[in-house]
Amino acid sequence: MTVDPLVREVVGAYLTLTDAAVPGLVQGLYLTGSVALDDFLRRRGDVDFVAVSAVPASAGETAALQQVHARLAAHVRRPFFEGPYVTWDELAADPSAARPGPYAHRGGVLSGVTHGRQPATWQVLSRHGVTMRGPEARDLTVDTAPQELADWARDSLERYWRPWWERGSRPFSSEGLALLGSEAPAWGVLGISRAHRALATGEAVSKTEAGEYARKEFGPRWHRIVDEALRARRGGDGRSHYPVPPRRRADALAFVDMVIEDARSRT
Repeated sequence: MTVDPLVREVVGAYLTLTDAAVPGLVQGLYLTGSVALDDFLRRRGDVDFVAVSAVPASAGETAALQQVHARLAAHVRRPFFEGPYVTWDELAADPSAARPGPYAHRGGVLSGVTHGRQPATWQVLSRHGVTMRGPEARDLTVDTAPQELADWARDSLERYWRPWWERGSRPFSSEGLALLGSEAPAWGVLGISRAHRALATGEAVSKTEAGEYARKEFGPRWHRIVDEALRARRGGDGRSHYPVPPRRRADALAFVDMVIEDARSRT
């Protein structure tokens, strides 16, 4: 596939910085997320990656990676370059069993976390990963057991999306106020649709494809809010389907609640 020149610039700068700071650590580098799923938008997307090493990064190497990502963010403010640092052995095993480790996020590195170590990431890497260094993604040994993705999707409904809905339902909470904008409703509508699609079909898809799936799966009642989420995802071009923001918030919350309950009824 053709990789956006901006993405190549970010990757090139990252590898130069990393090889100088922690020589030999990153043996494999693969792009996942929207880039791999052909859904990358310069104005909206981050560049998601999985960096692979022979052994887990040490405390000293993790500190060096902190500096790498800070310098990278100073060089290219957006998109953010985000993803986990894992080992070849961890890729071959259930991602939920992967040990906590470094995770690049918003120009820094979180240490000792499980972020990014999830079945959706493993599946996208295995099926669609874009190889920037190391063996071709299609030739890697990656655990992509369908049940693990279904379990992860089901768990995300209860541990992430239901609490998200509850917080957003309080109008003057930070989440409730954020839902008056266009980005938070799009995050909720497309995110919950991705989880439902994974649970229903065993496939991890892009946000745009998740929206198209939701439009077909849930019927005309929900077309307006799904179309609005897709409009926001594509950069907010054109007139909003919701001239009154509280109505958009209400429909987004109703949609998330409906999808959670629909998923529950299928288990």
